Amino acid sequence: MQSYTIGQAARLLGVSPDTARRWADAGRVVTHRDEGGRRLIDGRDLAAFSVEVGQGAHLDDGEPYTSARNAFPGIVTAVELGDVAAQVEIQAGSHRLVSLLTREAVEELGLEVGMQATARVKSTSVHIDRT
Repeated sequence: MQSYTIGQAARLLGVSPDTARRWADAGRVVTHRDEGGRRLIDGRDLAAFSVEVGQGAHLDDGEPYTSARNAFPGIVTAVELGDVAAQVEIQAGSHRLVSLLTREAVEELGLEVGMQATARVKSTSVHIDRT
């Protein structure tokens, strides 16, 4: 089974090595030492811990509760309204996301160019949350 150093685990978890070390010191993730004295985390343990971290990541940060986990906060750059459908573009850092949704949804959210919004991607759908 593959094992990961604290630094490798930190990169995979998207945190600093210091944070990964603190989690290991606190017993949140099990480590063992190799012949050179480096702390390692078994791949299965790291996989389980990464799921735990991912599930708790949005519980207390003011984000709405949603089943869509891939969030792209950004700014609305275009809104095109049709009779029934609408197209909304969001620039989230280097990512341009385009969502096709109903005109009614755009109007209910009050989406307009220049406002903050979050695109949430799940499968082949992009969900828009007003922020």
